[in-house]
Amino acid sequence: MRKLLFALLGISILVFSSTALKASTQQPSEKQILKARQKQERQAQKLQKRYAVQAYKNPQVSKAMRDQKKHELQREKRALRDKQKDERQDMKDRQKMLKQSNKSI
Repeated sequence: MRKLLFALLGISILVFSSTALKASTQQPSEKQILKARQKQERQAQKLQKRYAVQAYKNPQVSKAMRDQKKHELQREKRALRDKQKDERQDMKDRQKMLKQSNKSI
């Protein structure tokens, strides 16, 4: 678990530093920022799943523990998908409100 934490921390530092360099050259739109952040979250979750599967391939781990971790990872994936869907919808609603307010002015 500690290796997983350090790996995720290292990846996030690399990703955020590369994102900061890209952001300094041009101003990305809110949609681009959201898509990039959500992509990073999905990649981090995929990496977390990969490390968990590798950790639980150990024969000393019981089937019940493997099933429990698998179920937990599925719940996390579902929660992430729902959260990202809500964020996208919030952004669309915000943009629609701004567009309507600009038309009325």
